[in-house]
Amino acid sequence: MMAVSSGCNKVAMDNGKYVRYTPEQVEALERLYHDCPKPSSMRRQQLIRECPILSNIEPKQIKVWFQNRRCREKQRKEASRLQAVNRKLTAMNKLLMEENDRLQKQTTLATTDTSCESVVTSGQHHLTPQHPPKDASPAGLMSIAEETLTEFLSKATGTAVEWVQMPGMKPGPDSIGIVAISHGCTGVAARACGLVGLEPTRVAEILKDRPSWYHGCRAVDVLNVLSTANGGTIELLYMQLYAPTTLAPARDFWLLRYTSVLEDGSLVVCERSLNNTQNGPSMPPVQHFVRAEMLPSGYLIRPCEGGGSIIHIVDHMDLEPWSVPEVLRPLYESSTLLAQKTTMAALRHLRQISQENSQPNVSGWGRRPAALRALSQRLSKGFNEAVNGFTDEGWSMLESDGIDDVTILVNSSPAKMMGGNISYANGFPSMSNAVLCAKASMLLQNVPPAILLRFLREHRSEWADSSIDAYSAAAIKAGPCSLPGVRAGSFGGQFMEVIKLESMGHYREDMMMAGDIFLLQLCSGVDENAVGNCAELMFAPIDASFSDDAPIIPSGFRIIPLDSGIDASSPNRTLDLASALEVGPAGSRTSGENSGHCGSTKSVMTIAFQFAFEIHLQDNVAAMARQYIRSIIASVQRVALVLSPSHFGSHPGIRPPPGTPEALTLARWICQSYRCYLGAELLKSEGSESILKTLWHHADAVMCCSLKALPVFTFANQAGLDMLETTLVALQDITLEKIFDDNGKKTLCSEFPQIMQQGFMCLQGGICLSSMGRPISYERAVAWKVLDEEENAHCICFMFINWSFV
Repeated sequence: MMAVSSGCNKVAMDNGKYVRYTPEQVEALERLYHDCPKPSSMRRQQLIRECPILSNIEPKQIKVWFQNRRCREKQRKEASRLQAVNRKLTAMNKLLMEENDRLQKQTTLATTDTSCESVVTSGQHHLTPQHPPKDASPAGLMSIAEETLTEFLSKATGTAVEWVQMPGMKPGPDSIGIVAISHGCTGVAARACGLVGLEPTRVAEILKDRPSWYHGCRAVDVLNVLSTANGGTIELLYMQLYAPTTLAPARDFWLLRYTSVLEDGSLVVCERSLNNTQNGPSMPPVQHFVRAEMLPSGYLIRPCEGGGSIIHIVDHMDLEPWSVPEVLRPLYESSTLLAQKTTMAALRHLRQISQENSQPNVSGWGRRPAALRALSQRLSKGFNEAVNGFTDEGWSMLESDGIDDVTILVNSSPAKMMGGNISYANGFPSMSNAVLCAKASMLLQNVPPAILLRFLREHRSEWADSSIDAYSAAAIKAGPCSLPGVRAGSFGGQFMEVIKLESMGHYREDMMMAGDIFLLQLCSGVDENAVGNCAELMFAPIDASFSDDAPIIPSGFRIIPLDSGIDASSPNRTLDLASALEVGPAGSRTSGENSGHCGSTKSVMTIAFQFAFEIHLQDNVAAMARQYIRSIIASVQRVALVLSPSHFGSHPGIRPPPGTPEALTLARWICQSYRCYLGAELLKSEGSESILKTLWHHADAVMCCSLKALPVFTFANQAGLDMLETTLVALQDITLEKIFDDNGKKTLCSEFPQIMQQGFMCLQGGICLSSMGRPISYERAVAWKVLDEEENAHCICFMFINWSFV
């Protein structure tokens, strides 16, 4: 038996004696190890032949050396990983202890004192004088900066604001961090603290570049920079934020930003708005923007032992909700939305960059993650520019056609047409010289944004017009692109993908394009369990080259929750039809989650579509765009109606067809009637919600049709929709006779009276048709009458057993 001594240069012989490797032998083996950690037998023999110094070593002994070397390497990596986890846990433990101290102090001060001393600044001397000047002089700006620093630290680690932890934000070494929202303070505020694997100076550099990680930020202009005596800097900034919807104006800020290093080595970047009451430097109002106020906010970045940083983020703003319609004010009064859009976005961005630094691999489509982030930023920026339509970007509004539901803008500026690259030769110039944007916003009720967005993404044919998709692709000469993968993966809470639109062949001759076109698509907010999440779906035709500087004209949807009570944690949670029918792990949802599925959910959807065109066709393209947006709005309304039928009547403009039950009730009627007429249980489940879920996932196709002269389908489970090759939206357009061939229609007509008299009927196996005309074989089928609570016939239910496409 062989044994390896503790020395790394010793090898055991079969006779039990040890022989030391010489340094030259170890060097030769190490060279091969770095080239090939697991050499084959032939490679080891070749090594012995090529290196005379190894001639006295048996191949078997060399094999053992490599095994031991791989084992040591594995142990080293595991030890390094455990040390990194231990450092994370130590830092997180320190962070949690500080949080515990802060909460205890907050609880005590709530009843005894109003002081808001910070954990970080406790014991430090504040340099702010009793009556400091607050004018535009360097001394005045310095006093404002120090006051901002003190107030920010009292929020970040002190008790100046009562913070309430957001639901679902659990601390841990792999969590995004500890996220909290304000309770009872002026404006909206959010706070987060966590660990990132980046050095403090790098963290500060990234966070200062707000447009790179906050897609809602249009621009940050640094107008003046002053150095301070303590080695810090004071900057005067002008910042613009996009409006999230067409129903509200954009916001801008006039800010002072102060960067300094504390006595304990922590790096601080804090900001606040400057206003005329402070007699400081002023910025005149800007047209089309509402001047909002940033209260003391910023970032506290502390170095962590062993590398990385502990970071505290505070965002505190007064977004002037008075300037928007009352129904939209929750957008500007919700600290949860602020946390989702800015505070958590900053932490996610830092963690993403940290992961990329530790694993700098090429990701989807042969591009590095930074390139994919740049693509997502271009999509978001283009969509936000379309929604806002700023005149300084070249947008001008066209006159209305008499109905103000859709707004039409035109942009013919060269920068817009070239996508920011004037020298680009394979884009718009050959076919288009202007861009038209059609946009609209609509209010929705009782439809969770994540579910609606997922439907729009997965069922594009329900709302999109293939001819207009082909037109948009032809306008930028988009041809087939050879991408190695369809989906580039998730990053920063979103994912990017390329979708293929088929059956465009009838446009080849006119537009000289291939039959299939491709869209670059960015999707975010599809997690229905996230609190107050904004759901977005943006897409743009891809040029055949798919180069980084290719022009991108994005269109898409944005759905933002409008719940006025979104910042309050709901103790109970119920599932409506949309969540009950959704295919997914329902058991992972806890009763304490406030995911927006309550019966009073409201949201605002913004739709913006852009079209490149030749300027002399402006009137025709504008009329087409108006009609297209109106058809999309009508489709979305139909989808929303189907996804939330359990709340019919709650919206004043929507009423269900007479006698339409809720889905839970209908599922119960279907099972009770099956038991009554056939004497057996259709499902084995307990509780009304589990009945609906079990029926939805039933392996056989179950579908209901109305009792009319021309019966139409009113409900189908997932297998039924798959069999009919349709969706819940289009189901009601399919008549019963459409799915049967001539023999099936004769059988159905002769046996239909039996169903009404006897209550059920068993059909022999046969052939039926999908909505697309594809033949389907089934082993047998059962039809039975569905009775309501008063034992009146409500509909007929069919179940097709063991069906398959022929």
